[in-house]
Amino acid sequence: MWTSAIFAVVALVWGVATGSQLIVFDGLYSFASVGLSLIAVLALRTARRGADERYPWGREAWEPLTVVVKAVALAGLSIYALVGAIGEILDGGRDISLGWALVYGILATVAGCVVSLILRRRSRAGGSDLVRAEAAEWVADTLLSLAVLAGFVVAVALARSGRPDLARYVDPVMVVLVSAAFLPVPAKLIIGGFRELLTMAPPPELQARIQAVVRDVEHAYGFTESFVRASKIGGRLDVEVEFVVDDDSTAQTVHQFDAVRVDLEERFGAFNHLISMSVGFTADRRWAL
Repeated sequence: MWTSAIFAVVALVWGVATGSQLIVFDGLYSFASVGLSLIAVLALRTARRGADERYPWGREAWEPLTVVVKAVALAGLSIYALVGAIGEILDGGRDISLGWALVYGILATVAGCVVSLILRRRSRAGGSDLVRAEAAEWVADTLLSLAVLAGFVVAVALARSGRPDLARYVDPVMVVLVSAAFLPVPAKLIIGGFRELLTMAPPPELQARIQAVVRDVEHAYGFTESFVRASKIGGRLDVEVEFVVDDDSTAQTVHQFDAVRVDLEERFGAFNHLISMSVGFTADRRWAL
């Protein structure tokens, strides 16, 4: 959040000074990230307060809700920049101070790479979905800075080759390309966030791991069948398992069934998620469907 704040101030001042709409867009993106990152921090703290009388199932839904809000805001900013840049192209482009714009492109790209690497390492080390969303956001911002740098290099080359008329179009054209290319990032975050809010099935790779764990337990205790329902909401994984028991199953009593639950809980402990688990046992498979 602090890094976004620094980026916002520097980019907005630099963009206005050089006359570059592309740098201004980068600054607006960073400025929006400041408020959105603050919301993300508050949402994460709220989610970790756990369940109570008002939230009997926990507060984890605040995480995907915040991801959706962040993504919608950034998508709106991209669309706004896209429309504005198209208008500038139709008006004949824009003159900018190419030398200072090029310096900004270098600094922004280097700084963006550093922050992106830090956040990606944190997300891979078991960070929350909000950390992963921030990492994706910074990767996109770094790609934006890289595009800014490439655009200014092209503009400088055109100006020095005696085509300043074409150099005028580089800034708005790059805004169009960058904002259009960035739109899939918030779109993906919006889809993922809504999937969690609607308690849809978790991602295929996570679902496959859950199924594998349940199948191992099913075979270990000789159950006839097993049925799994799962959803992921923020950092919480909701899992409902139903085992079909027959006379050859090694678990037949309440105490043995509790031992199966303990076994499942230990196996799910390697998932780096808060597990909300419900396990049922029946001799009639129609109750498990």
